[in-house]
Amino acid sequence: MTVPFATPDPQTVADSNLTDFARHAGMDGADYATLHRWSVTDLEGFWGAVWEYFDIDADTPYQQVLAEETMPGARWFTGATLNYAHHALRDLADDAVAVIALDETGSCYEVTAGRLRSQVASVAATLRDLGVGKGDRVVGYLPNTPHAIVAFLAAASLGAVWSVCGQDYAPKAAADRFAQLQPTVLIAADGYLFNGTTHDRREATRELALALPTLKATLLVDHAGLPRPAQPYPSLVVPWEDAATRTERLACTPVEFDHPLWVVFSSGTTGLPKGIVHGHGGVLLEHLKTLGLHSDLGPGDRLLWYTTTHWMMWNLVASTLLTGATTCTYDGSPAPLAEPDVLWKLAARHQVTVFGTSPQYLLGMAKFGIDPAVHDLSSIRVVGCTGSALPASAYPWVRDHVGERVLLASISGGTDVVSGFAGSAPNTPVWAGELSAPHLGVALAAYDTEGRPVVDRVGELVVTRPMPSMPLYFWNDPDGTRYRDAYFSSYPGVWRHGDWITLTSHGSVIVHGRSDSTLNRNGVRLGSADIHDVVERLPEITEALVIGAEEPDGGYWMPLFVVLAAGVALDDALREKIREAIRSGASPRHVPDEILEVPGIPHTRTGKKLEVPVKRLLQGAPIEQVVNRGAVDAPDLIDHYARLGAEHRQRPVTHGPRR
Repeated sequence: MTVPFATPDPQTVADSNLTDFARHAGMDGADYATLHRWSVTDLEGFWGAVWEYFDIDADTPYQQVLAEETMPGARWFTGATLNYAHHALRDLADDAVAVIALDETGSCYEVTAGRLRSQVASVAATLRDLGVGKGDRVVGYLPNTPHAIVAFLAAASLGAVWSVCGQDYAPKAAADRFAQLQPTVLIAADGYLFNGTTHDRREATRELALALPTLKATLLVDHAGLPRPAQPYPSLVVPWEDAATRTERLACTPVEFDHPLWVVFSSGTTGLPKGIVHGHGGVLLEHLKTLGLHSDLGPGDRLLWYTTTHWMMWNLVASTLLTGATTCTYDGSPAPLAEPDVLWKLAARHQVTVFGTSPQYLLGMAKFGIDPAVHDLSSIRVVGCTGSALPASAYPWVRDHVGERVLLASISGGTDVVSGFAGSAPNTPVWAGELSAPHLGVALAAYDTEGRPVVDRVGELVVTRPMPSMPLYFWNDPDGTRYRDAYFSSYPGVWRHGDWITLTSHGSVIVHGRSDSTLNRNGVRLGSADIHDVVERLPEITEALVIGAEEPDGGYWMPLFVVLAAGVALDDALREKIREAIRSGASPRHVPDEILEVPGIPHTRTGKKLEVPVKRLLQGAPIEQVVNRGAVDAPDLIDHYARLGAEHRQRPVTHGPRR
């Protein structure tokens, strides 16, 4: 039997919101498996209990929890009207700290709940004066600062629809998203901080405004302290300090449960990014469940999760306010050269209880010998980790360098549902390299190629019953064709997410990577993450990417691309070391055909490796059909991989591994 890496502390379990929720629902002493089984077999009972436990304040009551169980098209809490912003702002006393603004220099300032409410009311009044009302779109070109949270809540309070992206996006890439929405108002900062440099985005903001012909006004945020540009804007310009300092009383507009709250965009690696629309009520319930029950957040807690505003984790950073906890915004690099452990220092200084990051960050800390334990991290009880699969090697490092009692919560979810499918809870064991369990309310399964559920075998990640935060629709998809094709074309009525997973017999979930980029050598499916995990542990390798490309002659090419550490050469000895590590750490089947040095690995701007686009480039697909350069963190790398593919296709046909 598999032995867990860690088991939950009984006192922590007894004191958790989850235990209190189970008691409230009449399930005293329920273990997680029992609670989860109830949550997916009795959807109405479970989500009705979430509504009651978190005391949802509806202006009109709901008639039925789940009036129609279809996917897509489930109808939740019919008849209810409410407002997300009202719930985000209701639970903190005026003098309580709602938001702590941090940056990579270590400086900070606090925003009390009273000040936050006042600023939201003021900006909402300004937006209203500019003609923004229910259903209109307000967009943000902003770094992760309190301004973004204020702007979002102000728009939501009016029933307007919000969308945001970070300022590292070029104006064209931002316009590819925002122009689809035909926004009324743009809210933008003058710049942002990253790795010791203040990036001036004044001209980029003007270019973006010029690309949005429906704008009535642009609100300019003085964040970086740069002078206001003299060049004309296509619409009215309103200084943020004027918009946010009016004396107003907040009044939130009640909206239907499924009224659009925000539009989040897919990575957009091909064509225009897809605008995914989520509703007020679905997000409210899903985030209360995720943050309040799984992360055990409540009044007195503080969350610091490194994210940019265009990653779905920023939405959860904002939703921390729903639980009555304090949220921290952070402007800067997660590991600036001047002080690579600054996030840990800030977590210690501000007594953060939930610290969120990515596998790449934790592995980088370990690889470069950075020890968070030099800071007093005794306040941290949860380290959340998402973005990709967290390898087993990271678990002992977190225990030894962050804290023995820390719950390491590896999470897998998606922008699509703006939440998690699987992760941890206060009463779940932790298995190294695995996610503890499916989330409550998520009817998770792994399907084989015949659409049958499998256990202890790799299968497609599917969700067999609806979740409240599943998209309402895609923007500009009037008949729902793109939406259905994205999730329901493989298994009608069942959500297919596009990941390979294994549901284990001990209840955990193993994520193997995207199913559309899965390696399939001689009919055996291999997860790319299994190879990346092994190779990226080697001190000589900074990052790796393995691709399996079908060839026209029926062959199969599986190269491994590696980015080398400084001063390292890719010679025959290192190639053999890599092959042996893969052979022993994964399996002989995982050993690549050849190992090639590359200057870098391209990612989406949310940090995911571009496995499928690189595969298609290697197979000879035209760049313009494969990838939107504006959605890539290092666009120049695209040409490099296209050249590698062209060179490979010119080689004589060979069989077996190449060196």
